[in-house]
Amino acid sequence: MAVTLGELTQTCEQLWPLTGAEAWDAPGLTSGDPDAPVARVHLAVDAVAATVEEAIRLGADVLLTHHPLLLRGVTSIAEDRYKGALLTQLIRGGCALYTAHTNADVVADGTSGVIAQRLGLCEVQPIVAVAAAPSTGLGRVGVLPVMMTLGRLARVIADLLPATTTGVRVAGEFEAPVRTVALCAGAGDSLLSNPAVLAADVYVTADMRHHPASEAGEQARCGRGPALIDVSHWASEWLWLGAAAAQIRTKHPDLIVTVSECRTDPWDFQVLQ
Repeated sequence: MAVTLGELTQTCEQLWPLTGAEAWDAPGLTSGDPDAPVARVHLAVDAVAATVEEAIRLGADVLLTHHPLLLRGVTSIAEDRYKGALLTQLIRGGCALYTAHTNADVVADGTSGVIAQRLGLCEVQPIVAVAAAPSTGLGRVGVLPVMMTLGRLARVIADLLPATTTGVRVAGEFEAPVRTVALCAGAGDSLLSNPAVLAADVYVTADMRHHPASEAGEQARCGRGPALIDVSHWASEWLWLGAAAAQIRTKHPDLIVTVSECRTDPWDFQVLQ
């Protein structure tokens, strides 16, 4: 029996319950007929021209993205506006659009959990746990199997993530020893004042803004606060796609599930001074 889009949607909402999403978020089914059959699913971080075109070229019935295309309200989906153009292209190509966003951040094997696993962290806990489910929550903090220098950890992370123009930026002494790692895939500088982050040797996240990073660095120089490792937002969440694809394959072995390798980090080149 063919899997329907509605059945795939149910599976996604079992893996990444919508109740775990932030109130401002817009996960779930964006477009598509729930009764339509599904044979191929394509995963990407972003719904942009490159990934939409890739999904249609592959003959995907569903494009499953991490970031919502319609996160903020729109009043038109005219084709001279990129969101309207993308939605029209998907509909004409017979490809549905589904999103798992902050609800895929908080689960144990979500965006932050996957990075923690790949780093081999032990004693892993959410930075901000959900009271009813202690293994669920925002970010992760854990302990490296062996102590290493901050510079070495930055190199490990750079090798783990897909390459981007901006690379990996670090605030802290290259030779400083690190053992406890706090991390949050995606934009996470809002957690810089969290006690679990302040107690860590290093905090790994993306999209660090100048003032929060500067203040955290100055606080660390006073003896309380972590070194900082800032990575690409897209790269920090791309690792999750492989784990999500594996979960879908387990639930629906007959589906063809692929992961996009399109770099949808927004920066194309960098000029060093």
